[in-house]
Amino acid sequence: MRVSKKTDYALRAIFTLVDHYGGAPIPIRELARRNDVSKRFLEQIMLALKSQGWVDSVAGIRGGYRLAKNPAKITMGEIVRHFDGILAPIGCVSVKGYQRCSQESVCRFRRVFLDARNYIAHLMDNATLAEVAAGLPVSRQEVSPEFTGGEGI
Repeated sequence: MRVSKKTDYALRAIFTLVDHYGGAPIPIRELARRNDVSKRFLEQIMLALKSQGWVDSVAGIRGGYRLAKNPAKITMGEIVRHFDGILAPIGCVSVKGYQRCSQESVCRFRRVFLDARNYIAHLMDNATLAEVAAGLPVSRQEVSPEFTGGEGI
C-alpha cells in the first residue's frame, strides 16, 4: 500500500487540526505553512475533508478551518479510503477495487497480499485520530534497513 500525496497532505492538515481541537480555527495559509503544502492544493483537500463532515470552516478575519468531529470518531482508514479509494496492495484482493486476474485459481502469493490487506485495513480502521495523535513520531532508527531486513521497503 502506498498513499498518494493528496492523502499525505490531508493527514498532515487534519492532524494539525486534531492538535488544536476545540480551539480557534486555523487559517488556510497557516495550515499550508505548518505542513509544507501549497495553499492552492490544500484548499482542494480541505474542501474534500469538509464535504465528509470532518472539518468545517469559519469565514472572516479570524476564520479558518477546525475539526468538526471528535477525533476519537474519525479513523485513518476513513480518510485514506476517501482520498485513495482502496487499501489493498493488488486489485485481486480488493473489496471495492476488485480486478479479476487470470491466475487467481493457481496463485499462491495472493494469500500474502490478502493477509497484508486485512492487516492494514484492521490497523487503519482501528486507528482513531485521537489515538494516533497521542502517539510518538517514528524515529529514523525505526525505519532503517537493519530494521526492515531489506531494500525497497
